[in-house]
Amino acid sequence: MKLAVVGGGSTYTPELADGFARLRETLPIGELVLVDPAEERRELVGGVVRRILARQGHPAVVTTTGELDAAVEGADAVLLQLRIGGQAARNRDETWPLECGCVGQETTGAGGLAKALRTVPVVLEIAERVRRANPDAWIVDFTNPVGIVTRALLTAGHRAVGLCNVAIGFQRRFAGLLGVEPERVLLDHVGLNHLTWERGVRLAGDGGSGGAGGAAGPDLLPGLLAEHGESLARDLGLPVGLLRRLGVVPSYYLRYFYRHDTVVEELRERGSRAAEVAEIERRLLDLYADPAVDEKPKLLEQRGGAYYSEAAVALVARLLGSGGVADAPGVQVVNVRNGRTMPFLPEDAVIEVPAEVGPDGARPLPVAEVEPLYAGLIAHTTAYERLALEAALRGGRDRVFDALLAHPLVGQIEQADWLTDRLLAENRDYLAWA
Repeated sequence: MKLAVVGGGSTYTPELADGFARLRETLPIGELVLVDPAEERRELVGGVVRRILARQGHPAVVTTTGELDAAVEGADAVLLQLRIGGQAARNRDETWPLECGCVGQETTGAGGLAKALRTVPVVLEIAERVRRANPDAWIVDFTNPVGIVTRALLTAGHRAVGLCNVAIGFQRRFAGLLGVEPERVLLDHVGLNHLTWERGVRLAGDGGSGGAGGAAGPDLLPGLLAEHGESLARDLGLPVGLLRRLGVVPSYYLRYFYRHDTVVEELRERGSRAAEVAEIERRLLDLYADPAVDEKPKLLEQRGGAYYSEAAVALVARLLGSGGVADAPGVQVVNVRNGRTMPFLPEDAVIEVPAEVGPDGARPLPVAEVEPLYAGLIAHTTAYERLALEAALRGGRDRVFDALLAHPLVGQIEQADWLTDRLLAENRDYLAWA
């Protein structure tokens, strides 16, 4: 089995390698190709990836290249983990929106739109080249903003599924609190990428459905909130009273919506997350350059993306029908076409819910009716994502303005106007039409 990682020079990649090594029976990779235009980074990362696999006795051949077409030729699956413009562009995305009182963040608000505009055309070009090289290959998108990028891929007819680590992070957290194996934890996870709520937590019996969706046993979330609400709320930066009153656990990203002005002030005082990540990346690359390093560094946990490798291995294995999941589809939280799952959204919207995943792709499982408190924000953000995709595909200042005006975190003429001009000025080098 051949797997290509586009953006293979990312400091995330050793996390993937560690998962590939530990879970080799689930996903038996014979060839791993790391594709990245930055030669120095890909060679440093490639070296530590080889050492991690060798330490754990994994036989895969690891190659590195800057040539996409050769890398994806014959690949069974292609993972996308791109950051167009690098951490420098992310730092700008997270700082200039603060000047007009808007959240600066790489996946939502004006910064998220800027990233989408830079990213979607590049991802679609890569996907076309993957399709020409191997029309049966699966594309797994981990590139933010995942919902918009996955919608672009599916709209263009690609065999693609979007992946985020938020759901698996909650699964692991709840499993630890309950003292059970993570695979037994079933989540009622509903929403859009980076706009989700955990509405229920149940346990599957032996041989359960792979850690998401389904309905086995009583809902344990009320007890979790009663006993562990304080720690959960603290990690999310939200009041524990809100979690207990609503009876849900929102994703961390809901903080940008529920406490917008507070977050803006915090970001102004603290500075951008991008600056922190850039320093972590510098230190990681120094570690990767050490030929004695043959394990995933502890520092990598501070980079983010926890459990990314486990989620990616499970998803690719199910899509390819390999290893221990070959006989039957499994259930996993992914980003997938809505269809009629949430009837208040367009069928071509991309949602993040438990889905049955197998060689034929991902099919969202039915979800209980979404409460108005969440459905309203989901619908509002979905409308923005549609406009954002149109701006990314067709360009034009007016389309950028429309997307910003439609965004729940902007929504005011003066702010949308200022943000549009600043976004275009900051990203002129990446937007052919600007």
